[in-house]
Amino acid sequence: MEDEGLPRIINAEKSEFNEDQAACGQLAIRRCEFGADEDQEWLTLCPEEDEVIGRELEASGQVGGCTALVAVSLQGKLYVANAGDSRAILVRKDEVRPLSSEFTPETERQRIQQLAFVYPELLAGEFTRLEFPRRLKGDDLGQKVLFRDHHMRGWSYKCVEKSDLKYPLIHGQGRQARLLGTLAVSRGLGDHQLRVLDTDIQLKPFLLSVPQVTVLDVDQLELQEEDVVVMATDGLWDVLSNEQVARLVRSFLPGNREDPHRFSELAQMLIHSTQGKNDGLTEEGQVSYDDISVFVIPLHSQGQRSSGH
Repeated sequence: MEDEGLPRIINAEKSEFNEDQAACGQLAIRRCEFGADEDQEWLTLCPEEDEVIGRELEASGQVGGCTALVAVSLQGKLYVANAGDSRAILVRKDEVRPLSSEFTPETERQRIQQLAFVYPELLAGEFTRLEFPRRLKGDDLGQKVLFRDHHMRGWSYKCVEKSDLKYPLIHGQGRQARLLGTLAVSRGLGDHQLRVLDTDIQLKPFLLSVPQVTVLDVDQLELQEEDVVVMATDGLWDVLSNEQVARLVRSFLPGNREDPHRFSELAQMLIHSTQGKNDGLTEEGQVSYDDISVFVIPLHSQGQRSSGH
């Protein structure tokens, strides 16, 4: 008999090409109550599994890490869990709805700075947790400059001290933002051995493996045949906006209803659209040189299945 307070465990399917990683990818469904709100179901990647990945990598002499974007259809709901900078969107005839948020040093600035405030030893005296609009130089000593700390949403002024000249914990703007001058993401799996170049400073304490989860109640939607979820790595979103991807989806699917492979062909077409072709979708000269993975998931069959049709 299952204990009421324990999460239900659903094992990930083992793929024939990578059984070890599939075994590490256990998913837990947990029901929580939030005040007067209705019970919500949350999908969380067990934090312990990230430690399993670390031990497996160490035992095999491998290093590395990855982000994770997962979609699970269960009992009339779609759970989208994201840990990293990939993105999922819902595309319908008259709607584009984000189903995830990217986690970068910039979007998680306050969490990362607060961790450095509580545990300053993580910076080993080599970095400053404070954020400045630009990299400070010796000439700035004693000058008033804008800065932000972990407890601040906006900016304030301070006089530059010698400690402020250290390399910032988070540096850069937008997609150029880096954590400890190294990583462009703030959540993910692995990277247990990753260190700042030529130092013993570890990045792992700042990387969160727990994803943010969005729950889409599919049963409450009047699904149409062309309603899809598009999941893709950051290379796609570097050059295409949510609206541009939705426009491609809406232009492609209606004219290919008889093609049984239309969803995979749409995914290939989305990747092709990032290669700088003159199609009017991307800004002139804008090309993605990143590795790109795209999934296009039709929701119409999911809605029929959960309704018993």
